Amino acid sequence: MQKVSELILSHTDHIQFTSEKVNYTYDIRVFVPEGEIPPGGYSVYYVLDGNSYFQIARDVVKLQSRNAPKTHIDPAIVIGIGHQESDCSQKRFHDFTAISKEYIYPPRLKGKGGDLGSHGGAENFLAFVEEELKPYVKMHYPIDASKQCLFGHSLAGYFTLWVKFTRPELFQAYLSSSPSVWWNDHELLMYAQKYAVNTTVAIDNNVLITVGGEEGFMVEDAEKLTQVLQKHQRPVEMYTALEENHSSVVPSVMSRMFRFGCSQVKEE
Repeated sequence: MQKVSELILSHTDHIQFTSEKVNYTYDIRVFVPEGEIPPGGYSVYYVLDGNSYFQIARDVVKLQSRNAPKTHIDPAIVIGIGHQESDCSQKRFHDFTAISKEYIYPPRLKGKGGDLGSHGGAENFLAFVEEELKPYVKMHYPIDASKQCLFGHSLAGYFTLWVKFTRPELFQAYLSSSPSVWWNDHELLMYAQKYAVNTTVAIDNNVLITVGGEEGFMVEDAEKLTQVLQKHQRPVEMYTALEENHSSVVPSVMSRMFRFGCSQVKEE
């Protein structure tokens, strides 16, 4: 007979989380699945741009974990990390970009780079995730801290890979959808090269990069980054979703990405 303490009801918590590291209040949503808690706790998916993608991520886990033997997606906790609607656009450009001595904008922005707001807040944002949010989640939810994945799309996909290349030990799988490799004159390729050459195998966890087949130069950028990692025998997979564009690609690849994430954090 199952103990009552081992069972939990499915629910979603909505939290306004004020970060001292960033001096900003983030919109956090937490989905907890229903059923018996695994002995070591649930795997966790941290989903950036939670305003846009938390609901899709939650539904992928909620629906497909009902038949995990076929879908290969186990019950998991999903954490959506969102900005406030009032300043979401400019704040994400600040939080998701690494600090740099200068910023070089592509010609298509036509001199409007300054309209994006300030940049270079990735270190502080990562400190919020690592030192404030993750400890809170560990304290309040039944998670397995050794089974955590990070998902991001577009500029958040850039941030996801930046974390992989600078602090790879923080997550067990990195899921990057249509990453903005173009940002700041393709600086992410430099981070990838440095990581590939210098990082020890002990923290060489896996990466999945996806991109829509109709995303033009972003497909080429994703291929270049993948090739940098492959050249140095670093684990990486890339998937191109045919006939999908930058706006449509996430719903079409989310199941594949979470399935990949589950496979990377399973105990051997």
